[in-house]
Amino acid sequence: MTGGAANAGVNRIAGGELVDYGRPLEFTFEGARCPGLAGDTIASALAANDRWVLSRSFKYHRPRGVFSLAGWEANALVQVGHQPNVPADRERAVAGAVVSGQNCRGSLEHDRDAVLGRFARFMPVGFYYRAFHGSQWLWEKLWEPAIRKRAGLGTVAPDAPQRYFDKAFGFYDVAVIGGGAAGMAAAAEAAGAGLDVLLVDENRALGGALCYQRLDAEGEAAPGRRRELAAALEGRPNLTVMTDAVCNGWFADNWLPVIRGDRLHKVRARELVLATGAMGQPAAFHNNDLPGIMLGSAAQRLIRGYGVRPGRRAVVYTNADEGYGVALDLADAGTEVAAVVDLRGEPAAEPLARAAAARGIAAHRGHAVAAAAATTGNRHLAGIDAAPLAGGAAVAIACDLLCVAVGAMPAWQLPLQAGGRLAARPDGEGFAIAGLPDHVRLAGEANGAVALDAAIADGRRAGRSAARACGAAIAGEVPPVPLAVAAAPPPPLGPHPKSKDFVDFDEDLQVADIVNAVAEGYAELELVKRFSTVGMGPSQGRHSALNTARIVARETGRAAAEVGVTTARPPVYGERLGVLAGRSFEPERRTAMHHRHLEAGAQMMTAGLWWRPAFYGPRERRESAIAGEALAVRRNLGVIDVSTLGGLEVRGPDAAEFMNRVYTFAYLRQPVGRARYVLMTNDAGTIVDDGVACRLAEDRFYVTTTTTGAERVYRTMQWWNAQWRLEVDVANVSVALAAVNIAGPRARELLARLVEGIDLAAEAFPYMGVRAGNVAGIPARLFRVGFVGELGFEVHVAASHGEALWDAVFDAGRDLDIAPFGVEAQRLLRLEKGHIIIGQDSDAMTTPEEAHMSWALSRRKPFFVGKRSLEVRDRHLSKRKLVGFAIDDPFAPLPRESNLVVIDGRIAGFVTSVARSSALGRVIGLAYTAREASEPGAALPIRLDDGRSLAAEVAALPFYDPDNLRQEM
Repeated sequence: MTGGAANAGVNRIAGGELVDYGRPLEFTFEGARCPGLAGDTIASALAANDRWVLSRSFKYHRPRGVFSLAGWEANALVQVGHQPNVPADRERAVAGAVVSGQNCRGSLEHDRDAVLGRFARFMPVGFYYRAFHGSQWLWEKLWEPAIRKRAGLGTVAPDAPQRYFDKAFGFYDVAVIGGGAAGMAAAAEAAGAGLDVLLVDENRALGGALCYQRLDAEGEAAPGRRRELAAALEGRPNLTVMTDAVCNGWFADNWLPVIRGDRLHKVRARELVLATGAMGQPAAFHNNDLPGIMLGSAAQRLIRGYGVRPGRRAVVYTNADEGYGVALDLADAGTEVAAVVDLRGEPAAEPLARAAAARGIAAHRGHAVAAAAATTGNRHLAGIDAAPLAGGAAVAIACDLLCVAVGAMPAWQLPLQAGGRLAARPDGEGFAIAGLPDHVRLAGEANGAVALDAAIADGRRAGRSAARACGAAIAGEVPPVPLAVAAAPPPPLGPHPKSKDFVDFDEDLQVADIVNAVAEGYAELELVKRFSTVGMGPSQGRHSALNTARIVARETGRAAAEVGVTTARPPVYGERLGVLAGRSFEPERRTAMHHRHLEAGAQMMTAGLWWRPAFYGPRERRESAIAGEALAVRRNLGVIDVSTLGGLEVRGPDAAEFMNRVYTFAYLRQPVGRARYVLMTNDAGTIVDDGVACRLAEDRFYVTTTTTGAERVYRTMQWWNAQWRLEVDVANVSVALAAVNIAGPRARELLARLVEGIDLAAEAFPYMGVRAGNVAGIPARLFRVGFVGELGFEVHVAASHGEALWDAVFDAGRDLDIAPFGVEAQRLLRLEKGHIIIGQDSDAMTTPEEAHMSWALSRRKPFFVGKRSLEVRDRHLSKRKLVGFAIDDPFAPLPRESNLVVIDGRIAGFVTSVARSSALGRVIGLAYTAREASEPGAALPIRLDDGRSLAAEVAALPFYDPDNLRQEM
């Protein structure tokens, strides 16, 4: 080692493949300097410096450290600068980084909340269901503030600097997830058949366990086999390899979100091979969560990957020959191996066991680890007790490292998301995956092939099978690989008399907690999960699923495979919100009148994909400009570009029936030439969109949607008709049309100068009427609507004529003092009429009843989407109601949207819309409030940003022209 490497930690040894011994670096952890090497993870650098405590557990604040060194558990989550919940065992150390532990009060070393462990008996499984429901006062004054103060793990910094995230798209014939031996073999076979192949692996280098696992007594087999597999992948232009990348879920049609760094790759593959391997599992015994207890594979990763000695004196706990390989690797790294504790009682016969015996490594066969002893404050392992399974006195062994190699669980997350299920493994204790769809294949350890040669052969079989499914000509076929798994005795499940035998490290759940959950009557795994929270932490059951299934099986007299595990929903691993947001690939849309708005001095804003005028005039005159535009519409004449509204054509013999099912109102008998309001709810009865349906013929409707809802509504219609199979066609014509809304008392006077073939008289063209004709010589559809509460006409034309229509309207209205108005004035005008904006005045739970829109429901028709849910929800009304409010004090501050409504010290709702109305001379708005305080005249106290309370009063809606005389004139 170089001088820099020698100073990189007391546990640093030679041979780390992933670190650069010539490039030292330094960062801080908990305020103290920590040297490391380029290529180190945060956890490996800390381990090299004999620092093993990385975090505190969620419930009892017990010290926790490295367990898998693969990002499988929450023990290694740390705070790095502004970023919380960073996996220290996967995140590379960066020079100058500021790293700290999480979930501690005080310091990581001296956590004041560690005292909670002394009260464990008062917090049994499910205690929150009993403790928090007895008294509303205790919940509000004691429990809720305490829980909120301690909830979460890391700290979110609202002022964190922005980072650049983006997205990319990828289309492949075959995607192989997992770059171990089986995955490399599968990718080589598929690419060799001439197909476009993607190989994804979460590690820095391909090879999987071959990168760290010992295969024979000399320890030379793994690198050689890895090189052979890598050579078969080289020089293939049709093969894309992504290392350091995570496939974080499986979605329909092999849609795969692959995250690599700050980029989300949206991948679609015709065929999928899952070579995702297996995950080592913990053993349950007293104090099994101490720092210094880790998987055998984690110790091997430290040695071979990072050149770090995992401990000074070690014990290996195993039930297979691989445990003896761990012992040999530890001995080679300079660690004294005190003993191997082997669950099997028969004499050593496997090659690695014989090699360990030849090295003088003692083996306690037929023994199990019963308990671990801890140093002061449970900060590290001090020794273990090995108890004979046949009974007798335990053997105490001093050690600072316990490597656990007692079995593995196939990585089930992606296979189960793809539709697979768990079946019993031949040994009766573990799981195999079965029932996958035809276009998804398993390979290697995920398929039960434990031996290296079997895994490689199984990978080749899967790769050829995928290639053949893609139409490639394959000469011959690799026969199925026998995947029988050698039976091995599982570790005992306790509980130990001293307890603290953890099943779920994330939730601090012990064996007794799962036993007690079953005793409470929760015999099914889904119920056990919900009662105990097992598997609900960041690890999603990766280290707890197998043992939980075994405990439930034991307590209910079933097999573990019969109990099963819960499906881990995407994402498989934690992901940054920035990755999900990323850079948008959606286009920026401009209406046909866009440049006319700019010429008129418009300040533009985005609404969905569209650029729209917010208001016209200098930015510094924003408020006066908006007020002026609104008054122009109320008193005279205004024009707004509404081309951004969604436009859908619904055509066919069943068009009316289709409309009747999709929307809540009645459309079967809607007259031709009339428009009708449309309200859309989803399956849950929640409001999702609204607009206007214009019946152009018996078999034809033109439907408008909100600006941001067009694509969503179109997809929803297509989805439902795929189920109903009505004789109807839906066409999205949103971008094919342009439209203006001419509104105000003089709207008819202006339009009369432009129309041909349309009688604009109130009797001939009533409110909500639909007509067709020419406007300024342009073929157009005209609708009489009243969103802003004045006499108004929407004129819809082909997008290619949009600018010409705009020019003609303004040329005809110059002597009428015509004025353009923007989105902000429109929002004020609609607020004065009490009209809601979907997504602003509604949220993901709003029902029509809550928003005073029950009038838009047809109760007599047998079905519409959401009808059944609304009937149920209306029998159990929510505690809130959307109301109008007013503030008559002209000097009162203007509340902001999202300011809270606080009644008697309790949050009762929030403000959704608010504005100063020049037409009404007061502040008006919409807000959610408590149902019992929703009648006009009720007080509506609003909590301002500075903490002050502003007195408002619930007001009847609409605020303006309650009899609708002006829009129907």
